[in-house]
Amino acid sequence: MEYIIWIVLTIIFAVAEIITVGLTSIWFAGGAILALIAAALGLNVFWQVAVFVVSSVIFLCFTRPWAMKYFKPRLTKTNYEDKIGKNACITQDVDNIRNTGAAVIDGLEWRARASEDGVTYETGTIVTVEDIRGVTLYVKESAKMPRLEK
Repeated sequence: MEYIIWIVLTIIFAVAEIITVGLTSIWFAGGAILALIAAALGLNVFWQVAVFVVSSVIFLCFTRPWAMKYFKPRLTKTNYEDKIGKNACITQDVDNIRNTGAAVIDGLEWRARASEDGVTYETGTIVTVEDIRGVTLYVKESAKMPRLEK
C-alpha cells in the first residue's frame, strides 16, 4: 500500500513542477522516490516518512541554489533598467521641493528628481541615474562629467 502512496506523490510533485516550472516541487518528487525505495527495502512507514522529509529538505537546501543558477532562465534587463548608472543631462532645473525637473538620456526626456532631498541641479548639469521609479529618474551629480554650458 505504501508503494502506491509514494508513486502517487511522486507523480503529483512531478506534474506540479511541470505545470509551474518554478523549481519548487521537484525536490519533493525526489524525496518521494527515495521514500519509495525505503518502502521497497522493507522499512516501516515512520522511516519512509523520515526519508521523505530529510531527503526533500536536503535536496531543497543544497541543490536548489545550484539548479537556480544553471537552469533558471536568465533575467534580461528591460530597456529602462540599462539606464541605471548612465549619465543624463538635466534639461529643466531639478528641485524636489518645487517638484520640477527633467533630464534627457539616450535621446529620451524623463521626469527627474534628486536622489537626496534638498539637492538641486541646474539645467545643463550632467548627472548619473541611480534609480528609476515609474517614469522618474532619480539622479545624483556625476563626478565624471563637467557641467555643460548653456
